[in-house]
Parts: sequence; C-alpha cells; structure tokens
Amino acid sequence: MSGERQARRAPGPAEIAALLGSPRCGARTRTGAACRAPAVRDKRRCRKHGGGKGSGGQRGNANALQHGAYSADMRAQRRAVMDYVRACNRAMKDWG
Repeated sequence: MSGERQARRAPGPAEIAALLGSPRCGARTRTGAACRAPAVRDKRRCRKHGGGKGSGGQRGNANALQHGAYSADMRAQRRAVMDYVRACNRAMKDWG
C-alpha cells in the first residue's frame, strides 16, 4: 500500500479565491499584454521575469546610492571655485 498514490482533491472556493487574488507579475510580454503569472512572494515579478530566488538587488536604498556630483551643494561649490578662478584670471590680466 505504500506505493499507491492518494487522489488529489479539488481546491475549494476559498483556495481558488486566494490564488486568483494573489498579486500578478505585471511584466510586459512580447504581445504587449501584462504577464498573468503570480508574482513571487515579496517581489513584484514572477519567476520567469526576474522574481526568482537570488535575483535582483538587495532590499533597501543602497541600490540607489549616488555619488552626489550633481547635487545642489556640489554645483554651488564648483560655481564658487570657477568664480574665484575667473577673478584670479582678471587680476592677472590687469596686473600684467
């Protein structure tokens, strides 16, 4: 009897509703329609579109870390340095 398989039971209405209510992948397919596969847990995409285990970057904002070269503070600092250089060039031109 250990070799016999047990018959699968049909899912109930509550189980079907839970499956249909799960978040969907939303990636665009080649036809332009949205992917209808369920998204992987804690991710926004299905296993076929990059939601698999180990895919994607780590959680948190560290992935969006930028160097800050174009921040307002750095632009103001570069502007001040260039103003100083121009003033020095004018002084050298007037002096010599």
